Amino acid sequence: MTCAACVSRVEKRLARLPGVTATVNLATGVARVSHPADIAPAVLVRQVEAAGYGAAPSADEPPADHEDTDPGEGVRLTATAALAVPVMLLSMVPAWQFTYWQWVCLALTTPVVAWSSLPFHRAALRGLRHSTAGMDTLVSLGVCASYLWSLYALLLGGAGVPGMRMPFSFLPSASDGVAHIYFEAAAAVPLFVLLGRFLERRAKDGTGAALRALAALAPREVTIRDDAGAEHTVPIERLAVGDVFVVRPGERVAGDGVVARGSSALDVSLMTGESKPVEAGPGVAVLGGSVNSGGVLHVRATAVGSETQLARIARLVADAQAGKARAQRVADRVAGGFVPAVLAIAVTVLGFWLGAGADTQAALTSAVAVLVVACPCALGLATPTALMAATGRGAQLGVLVSGPRALEALRRVDVVVLDKTGTLTTGRMTVVRCETATDAGEEKEVLRLAGAAERPSEHPLGRAVAAHAERVAGELPEASDFVATPGRGVAAVVSGRAVTVTAVTDGDTLPAELRAAAARSESEALTPVLVSLDGVPAAVLGVGDVVRGGAYRSVERLRRLGMRPVLATGDSEGPARAVAAELRIAEVHARSSPSDKARLVARLRAEGRRVAVVGDGVNDTVALASADLGIAMGSGTDAAIGAADVTLVRGDLAALADAAALARRTLGTIRTNLAWAFGYNAVTLPLAATGWLNPMVAAAAMSVSSLVVVLNSLRLRTWQPSPVRDRRPDPRSVS
Repeated sequence: MTCAACVSRVEKRLARLPGVTATVNLATGVARVSHPADIAPAVLVRQVEAAGYGAAPSADEPPADHEDTDPGEGVRLTATAALAVPVMLLSMVPAWQFTYWQWVCLALTTPVVAWSSLPFHRAALRGLRHSTAGMDTLVSLGVCASYLWSLYALLLGGAGVPGMRMPFSFLPSASDGVAHIYFEAAAAVPLFVLLGRFLERRAKDGTGAALRALAALAPREVTIRDDAGAEHTVPIERLAVGDVFVVRPGERVAGDGVVARGSSALDVSLMTGESKPVEAGPGVAVLGGSVNSGGVLHVRATAVGSETQLARIARLVADAQAGKARAQRVADRVAGGFVPAVLAIAVTVLGFWLGAGADTQAALTSAVAVLVVACPCALGLATPTALMAATGRGAQLGVLVSGPRALEALRRVDVVVLDKTGTLTTGRMTVVRCETATDAGEEKEVLRLAGAAERPSEHPLGRAVAAHAERVAGELPEASDFVATPGRGVAAVVSGRAVTVTAVTDGDTLPAELRAAAARSESEALTPVLVSLDGVPAAVLGVGDVVRGGAYRSVERLRRLGMRPVLATGDSEGPARAVAAELRIAEVHARSSPSDKARLVARLRAEGRRVAVVGDGVNDTVALASADLGIAMGSGTDAAIGAADVTLVRGDLAALADAAALARRTLGTIRTNLAWAFGYNAVTLPLAATGWLNPMVAAAAMSVSSLVVVLNSLRLRTWQPSPVRDRRPDPRSVS
């Protein structure tokens, strides 16, 4: 395919089959087809071939690169330049025109017309066999018309006489009794078109750089450790779920898994956009494609091959690049009739000038200029190149969008319904504060004893206390006589001391300082936990699900982008109000069931609001699916991610503001591309029709038009989100 007219033709041909719809991407050369189960892929391929194009079923994996279909393109371009440049110089500089120079131009131009332009001629003939016309038809007709007229002028029009001199003008002129030759147009049009497509393809390859970078993250080989402890290096395809593989410093993790042994820091920046290394140790989940920056890790594989998050990200990016924005769908409908309309205009221009008594060669030159200057390529490239660059950049920033419709919806959102647990908060219980009694001894020792007592516990509060104690106090001693009382807490003997860790109740007799500490924890929506040593109250721990780092900045950025945040959570009123107060969210809906969240979304939409829902759990899927835009945290459940239109891979709410800003920039780029594509044709076609463009100039302008669109899209690759200062108010001033 060479232009948007080709795209429209393939889509229409596939749509002739009952129940089939197709979206064709000019930039990637991929068609995504929805079809009934009884229509085999071979039938779809034959339908595309009936339209005059080649096709083959694509692999399950997204293409890592857009392969060049003409391996000899560079040789063809170089040879064409060597032949065409002398012709252009001789034609444009009368002082260099020697005796019989015009015959030298004929000798140099003939290979350009016959060999360099062969791809255009073949495509034009193929289209003729299928009663269609495309961009190549226009180029082929323009080249042939210029060459044949020049050949006529040499043989029969008096231009072949020795010593003939021909002045050059960028505007068509009368012959003054001698027919002019236009070998420079016949040679320059293929040169400029080939050069434009070469540069355009190189630029388009740049827009897919992020997707190729993702594909390159998967290692080719992996070192597997067998049950006997022996290590074997095998191809990545032989890695299976449950295998233990070794990741040495500097190597990439071969698949998703859980660390079985060892500890290290992992660089996940290309996976999630997170710049800081992530610490990994026993029991910590790791992502395939991450780079090991420290020690040796032994990882037990939980997902391999196409089931890894890396493969899923690559598929989502490729799927997003296949879609079309609303404006592009309009442009494709226009492009479907563009080439026939240009052919009709060229014939009309020729007939008009001849009927008006104009010089024959001037009339022919204007018609050729019309054929050459028209460019539906820019129309077809306006959206896909921008989407390829934007979705790739989004993936680098930890944002995956399902396609242009999600980008359009994201740009219009004015209300964001936020879940609390796992979205605004970490989703993990954490010890936020520890306040000890005056005579209880050192805080570190109290935590060490409490953590040792809680280590055998499976309760989330117990695991939080044990993890915090291990971070603060180091290695924990063994506990004996462990007893867990449901709804109350645990008791154990640690280092010869009786340790109890229980929830604080109204019946507990506590010193005034610990009573005040428990009240402070409750006011901050934390769970107060009492640690007693040998029956004496020693400390109160405040345990809770803390707000994510950067959540305040993220919510503030959403406000700046014109989005009103709303908190809807299944949690109780106290924790919900505490989080809302910290983030300055005015509207709070606590104890919301999945149906309550869905009703909230329906009410907001009924009020004319454009609603986005951000969540991470199964209980959020109904609201995610019913909103104008569903946004899932990458750390959430597969059900939530499957129901969402946008996935925040790095699990950071700041990525949502980045996504909104990127969506606005992308759609602005698409509109600029389309405005340029339509505006270019609206200006140049009348100029060519009225005789103000030389065919050579027209060919150069046509090639530049597509290149401008691609280069404008490439700017999205370097887009950076605007940093926002954290203007978090003093918590004491928040009511």
